[in-house]
Amino acid sequence: MSAAKRKVYGAAFKGKVGLEAIRGLKTINEIAQEHGVHPAQVGQWKKAIQEQVGTLFEGKRGPQPVDAYSEPERLYSEIGRLKIELDWLKKKSGVCP
Repeated sequence: MSAAKRKVYGAAFKGKVGLEAIRGLKTINEIAQEHGVHPAQVGQWKKAIQEQVGTLFEGKRGPQPVDAYSEPERLYSEIGRLKIELDWLKKKSGVCP
């Protein structure tokens, strides 16, 4: 008895079949038969596309989220750099003994 190999479909194929199902020009059964996949699989791909369509254009523009942990670290390093510059300038100008 041999084990049947599972078919693996690429993202482009899944997207193509899912979009065809969303268009609704053919039934899911017709689309599945045409592409050689199970109708339940076509339904799952269609549902996945519909659920993720809202996130497709998120994060393209606008302010980028700031990492809460890196912000204080960045500010402390900036303070340190400015203190060094200030000390150097005081030393060169003769203000500080």
